[in-house]
Amino acid sequence: MIIVSQAMLNMWISLFALILMFVSAGAAIFSREKLKGWVQKMVLAFSFMCLLVSGIIVFLIVLGGPTATM
Repeated sequence: MIIVSQAMLNMWISLFALILMFVSAGAAIFSREKLKGWVQKMVLAFSFMCLLVSGIIVFLIVLGGPTATM
């Protein structure tokens, strides 16, 4: 069994949020330049949801404050 500290867990969660932000930006740029119609709207909605989830994750990690180092 692997024991992970709270600080390391917060790091992985915030890394996931950062990746979601990059996915959001890439999906928004792709949909604006390459897609039309309802497909564009769906990809933009997906992009917005990724951005919203990543923002909530970052807010919760920051609101949690500092963690013990070991």
